[in-house]
Amino acid sequence: MGTPTSMADPSDPKEETEGVLSELLTEFMVDMKCDSCVSAVKNKLQTVDGVRIVDADMTNQLVRVLGSASLRTLTDALDQTGRKARLIGQGNPEDFLVSAAVAEFKGPVVHGVVRFAQVNMELARIEASFSGLSPGIHRWSINEYGDLTEGAASTGRMFNPSNGGISGEAVGDLGTLNVSREGEAFFSGTKKMLRVVDLIGRSVVVYESEDKSSSGVAAAVIARSAGVGENYKKICTCDGTVIWESRNNDFSSS
Repeated sequence: MGTPTSMADPSDPKEETEGVLSELLTEFMVDMKCDSCVSAVKNKLQTVDGVRIVDADMTNQLVRVLGSASLRTLTDALDQTGRKARLIGQGNPEDFLVSAAVAEFKGPVVHGVVRFAQVNMELARIEASFSGLSPGIHRWSINEYGDLTEGAASTGRMFNPSNGGISGEAVGDLGTLNVSREGEAFFSGTKKMLRVVDLIGRSVVVYESEDKSSSGVAAAVIARSAGVGENYKKICTCDGTVIWESRNNDFSSS
């Protein structure tokens, strides 16, 4: 599969998806206090298209989902159960050096999060959620540097290692985002030859136009994120808050 691109109507706020997503294991911390809570969560998730296996552990308040459903779809389903939930890890159970990464756009105008997860050595899954962009079609890419001293202008060229590129296509070319009238964009797709371990410290940049002729309007540094089995803490060590009080950076549509 090549560059993640969709030809959807920019006024349509629904998620852009390029084909069927590859299976990944996704872990959530879910506020479950009784057996009926566990049953409600499992039953709901098992109705989601693309979900193959759901495992819930009430003692540790841990839910593990194996399947091809997008993060946004899974978090929407959990929200419908009325249970508090937080994404805590995603990736392939195989032993990759780095299996997941994240880039957070923190405003003041554009907010969003882009997540990368390694499916196998030749394929990565990309999921993104944005708000605050101007309606229409925007180019976006992974750029060489995580230097944001001059915003997108100091992030360098599009990332394209010597062994990358498919049919002349740069590995860092993420195609286009279709932004709704409300300024929102959601994306789920895959990218060949993209290795998460090579992305840490680089940046994701969103451009004003479809062809990158204009300057970048927003940029964020790519940092390592928790893979599966790496983040079972219920207390945030940075500020001492419990997980339910922490800022929610998952893919809920709210």
